[in-house]
Amino acid sequence: MNFKKYLNLYFKKFSLKGRNIILITGASGFISKYLIHALLSLKKTNVKIIGVDNVKPNFSHKNFKFIKKDLTIGNLEKILRMYKLTHIINLAGIPSPTDYKRKPLETIYLNSELTKILLKYCKSKKIKLTYFSSSEIYGNPIKNKIPTDEKYNGNVSSIGPRSCYDESKRLGETYCYVYRKYFGVKCNIIRPFNIYGPGMKKNDERIIPNFINRVYKKKNLYVFDNGKQTRTYCHIYDATIMFLLIIFKGKDFAYNVGNPKEEISALKLAQKLKTICKSDVKIKLISYPSKYPEDEPRRRCPDIKKFVKEFKFRPKISLSNGIKNSYQNFLSQYLI
Repeated sequence: MNFKKYLNLYFKKFSLKGRNIILITGASGFISKYLIHALLSLKKTNVKIIGVDNVKPNFSHKNFKFIKKDLTIGNLEKILRMYKLTHIINLAGIPSPTDYKRKPLETIYLNSELTKILLKYCKSKKIKLTYFSSSEIYGNPIKNKIPTDEKYNGNVSSIGPRSCYDESKRLGETYCYVYRKYFGVKCNIIRPFNIYGPGMKKNDERIIPNFINRVYKKKNLYVFDNGKQTRTYCHIYDATIMFLLIIFKGKDFAYNVGNPKEEISALKLAQKLKTICKSDVKIKLISYPSKYPEDEPRRRCPDIKKFVKEFKFRPKISLSNGIKNSYQNFLSQYLI
């Protein structure tokens, strides 16, 4: 399953007018790297990308300029003055629950205050911003709001182990709303639901890369609590197509991105992954470890009807094929 071929299969007519100079914050992240590769490989796009992060990505391109900077300490103004930008994509953040529990203040800053700084700049220069929010803004949805659509207000705790992430993403969205409604800034919001695939870090604590890593090392798979918490998972190849359509063609303000099919419990996911990877490791139910925020939502499943109606595209890659693709890529990383 080749990413570039998969992408061009659906983007034969995709084009961007004029010269585009795009700033991407959090440029070394999982989603960012796919967006950068996609934008630089599409045939009918004239794009230069400025990537900012505190870790250098392991790729280069004549139309990609990387600036190493820790965005949690501010001082973006110099970078913003260096280029005549046409678009900002704000992907800076700390998405792993174990990491944001360890760095709550940095998480709050990246999700909300950095977004405010970028919106203020977009207001002054009359350019567009796309804010990558999260499905976490919905919290623990009530039963009749699953699948969850963009109109659901959320069921979120402001004083819990996950609050630094959930509430700061919500505040980032509020900043986008205010700057859009009161100051006329062009901006839109993307809410990803459990995106996974090749290229996730080996030490990523999110469930699919964590399980794959443990299977490879022949270690037991630990499933938290009773294992009945459910999610749906969207492969990064499908998600990237959805992201690009929303960022550059979307007519609405906020969009869910995910795959509403194959909702599966954590326990059944572990069993499925074991089978696909042909592993004999054991699966064990354990209490939430101290490093992981325990108040996780019991179910998570997106309603993407608005997106499908606008763009006539649905995620294509099944969970089994996606896990197989991710595992094969993971093995190749170790073999190189």
